[in-house]
Amino acid sequence: MNRRLHQVAAEIGVTVEELSVWIERRWVLPSRSGADLAFDDADRARIRMILDFHRDLAIDDEAMPVVLDLLDRLHAARAQLRAVLQGVAELPDVPRGAVLRRLNGETTQ
Repeated sequence: MNRRLHQVAAEIGVTVEELSVWIERRWVLPSRSGADLAFDDADRARIRMILDFHRDLAIDDEAMPVVLDLLDRLHAARAQLRAVLQGVAELPDVPRGAVLRRLNGETTQ
């Protein structure tokens, strides 16, 4: 185990063993350079979220992959929606208005 793993575990308040298991289960995917692991801000936020789910919501190891998969899908859908909205914003006024009205549930007769 390298220092970065120990540092992140200590920073967040999990054991190195817990964090290692989460990495083995692919709940957290730090970047690797040889034997070294590097945890970015998103990795640390995900570790905190998993810890909160375990401690505060009592989500067990069996349910955790389902919860994380659903959250990952939600984040991906939000990113796609942002891309669509950016594309809509770049449309000329008339088609943009029509798309926005449709998104707001208005129908054209």
